[in-house]
Amino acid sequence: MRFWDWALAVYDRPGVSEICLSLQDDHGQQTAFLLWAAFSTPSDGDLSRGAELARHWDLEILGPIRQSRRSLKPPVPPVDDQARLALREEVKRTELFAERVLMETLEALASRHLRGSAPFSALLRAGDAWGDPPPRYVLQSLAERLV
Repeated sequence: MRFWDWALAVYDRPGVSEICLSLQDDHGQQTAFLLWAAFSTPSDGDLSRGAELARHWDLEILGPIRQSRRSLKPPVPPVDDQARLALREEVKRTELFAERVLMETLEALASRHLRGSAPFSALLRAGDAWGDPPPRYVLQSLAERLV
């Protein structure tokens, strides 16, 4: 199974989307990067390269798209609400595509794929590689939902 397909499947599991959003919004983590680590259990070198790539992508590409989508949620007078909401949906599709590009790039980056082996350990390593790791209990909660 490809990383993108796996990520879509696990994201639909109970609690996963909420934990991922908390990791992103409350703890400054890049959830595609964390999920990639849990999926592929990358080597330390791949993990460092993946963190660098994801950090750049998040800062330069994904973050601005996400901010645009969020900015379009409330009314923006005098912009017509239907037009605003249609644009928001288009931006949401673009955001999802940007996530997919990142995920496919991360998947190609890993020199080994040991899917399913110790997701909690992989998430801890990814949190450390990202910098300012989130609380262990949040990563543990995510790991339990990924197996």
